[in-house]
Amino acid sequence: MKHAFSIALIVALLSIPAFAADNSQTVTFHDPVKVGSSQLPAGDYKISWTGTGSSVQVTISKKGVAPVTLPAKLVEQKHNRSGVTTNAVNGSNVLQTILLSHVSLIVGGPEAGGL
Repeated sequence: MKHAFSIALIVALLSIPAFAADNSQTVTFHDPVKVGSSQLPAGDYKISWTGTGSSVQVTISKKGVAPVTLPAKLVEQKHNRSGVTTNAVNGSNVLQTILLSHVSLIVGGPEAGGL
């Protein structure tokens, strides 16, 4: 009995990174992007999210840049490539949507919960 419990515990612990990998991907910002009150320089960013259902918390991070966390609406959609959509506001590219391999994260506009 103890042996079966040990095996189940090991399998559970090894599967945690696999679940986390589903909620984390990389996207490239080709131009500087405004996210909330933060201006993020162009570059490759790790996008991760937590939560269940359509309302999630998104964290955008890159080494050397302060991470940005904000609410978003998650929509399950398949995309051929990752990317972002922005809206030009007062000369800045304001982040609207992050497109990843199997989801879209809407971070701007009323769809995201009033951003």
